[in-house]
Amino acid sequence: MAGARVFTEQDPIRVFLLDDHEVVRLGLTDLLDSEPDISVVGDAGSAEQALVRGPALRPDVAVLDVRLPDGDGISVCRELRSRMPELACLMLTSFDDEEALLDAIMAGAAGYVLKQLRGSDLIAAVRTVASGQSLLDPATTARLMRSLRAGPASGPALAPELEGLSPRERDILALIGEGLTNREIGKKLFLSEKTVKNHISRLLAKLGVQRRVQAAVLATHLEQRRPADPSAR
Repeated sequence: MAGARVFTEQDPIRVFLLDDHEVVRLGLTDLLDSEPDISVVGDAGSAEQALVRGPALRPDVAVLDVRLPDGDGISVCRELRSRMPELACLMLTSFDDEEALLDAIMAGAAGYVLKQLRGSDLIAAVRTVASGQSLLDPATTARLMRSLRAGPASGPALAPELEGLSPRERDILALIGEGLTNREIGKKLFLSEKTVKNHISRLLAKLGVQRRVQAAVLATHLEQRRPADPSAR
């Protein structure tokens, strides 16, 4: 990614941990601190502690347990990102939960991984989200998108923001929902990659989201509401 920040031993990825089990926090700290370009700057055992300590430590990445005794990591993600928009939140959970994944996506989480993953994969995930990329468990995400698309037409109402999109932006949003890259969208719509990128920036702003995957979730609602007869639009 052009302009992505490069982390080094002198300027490491600052990580904040949230998990209600002390032994898990200690294990994650040992694992991540063993990497020269990663530094755990603090941790918390509850949502309340995280909201107090997190902003003061100015981390680059927050690794957040989804289920907590006094709340949930998704709400913490949403609140921390409202205070620190550049923060990348990596949700860590023991449960393969589609509803939690959807909530995490819409809260602006950069990644959602299962605790069963290997230590080396978690380290890679931290580096991925720190670089500004999204990382979501592929199998869970694919199943979520399938279930959303298969949902009944009587599901959630069409988001008001979708009504404000131009026809071209709706076309692009639908293709984002299919998982196409900017280049692939450009080829399909006979647009330059730069033009596609500009359209996507505008539609993300209109939708009030920051990540493509959030737009992809909204695209499923658009798809469910699309009239069978194209002339109906």
